[in-house]
Amino acid sequence: MERILVIRLSALGDFVLSFRAFAAIRAHHRLAHITLLTTAPYAELARRAPWFDAVRTDARPAFWDLPGLLRLARSLRGFDRVYDLQTSGRSDRYFLLALCPPWSGTARFARFRHRGRARDHMHTIARQREQLEIAGIGEFPRPDLAWLGADVASFGLPEPFALLVPGAAPHRPAKRWPAQRYAALARLLAARGLTPVILGAAAERTLGAEIAALCPEVLDLTGRTDLFALAGLAARARLAVGNDTGPMHLIAATGCPSLVLFSAESDPARTAPAGPDGRAVAVLRVPDLATLAVERVAAALP
Repeated sequence: MERILVIRLSALGDFVLSFRAFAAIRAHHRLAHITLLTTAPYAELARRAPWFDAVRTDARPAFWDLPGLLRLARSLRGFDRVYDLQTSGRSDRYFLLALCPPWSGTARFARFRHRGRARDHMHTIARQREQLEIAGIGEFPRPDLAWLGADVASFGLPEPFALLVPGAAPHRPAKRWPAQRYAALARLLAARGLTPVILGAAAERTLGAEIAALCPEVLDLTGRTDLFALAGLAARARLAVGNDTGPMHLIAATGCPSLVLFSAESDPARTAPAGPDGRAVAVLRVPDLATLAVERVAAALP
């Protein structure tokens, strides 16, 4: 049996944008045993997906951690072909640790090397498609995401409802639209008959509480949803609005009508969340999200 390794380490948004590439690799290697190498936060997501037969986690050892590197090298070896969808400087070095097998990626001397300046300006989905075409993959089926959702009846949400995702990576505050603006948008949604539902990680509970204090109609679920519950809520939501952050990628992938707010910190032409058809969802981009008016967001609601 052919043995295939796929490398996709992080982050959540990038992982979700790789769903189409995962499906393409599975369709091309229908009878192969396919292993994914990822990081711990995405291992359970990968185990439930239909594209992989095994999942291994990468602890990302430092390059002076010899025992860690030996463990990593064992995880990388013994494959007939490797698809590196991370295509970072780090994963390029994995090519050498793996003893240079047939490799799709950006590593120097890789058999199926994807190179050129244009790739750095392409959307992730288009870039990965071009990379896989170089390796001989020509079929890119729509990913089946029936496995992704979860039963969310226990939340008892009154329908119809809208999802708000006000968080973002804590080390990139410029990617966040102010909480007061989210509260104003929540009041507007409530006036239109939609229950505003706040989603976020446990570390964002203070943010959720701030919005809920300014808009009593809000249902605050920050810290109460895993990735599968998030997808289940998205499948039932009327719409979603959020910052450029991983959960919005997952929400968009379910087909939920979404509006994503971008600042100068990131480029939607390269990383905009995409729907199940692979097309980017609606975005609003301004240099500084602090200047983005509620009225403009309301006018752009899907």
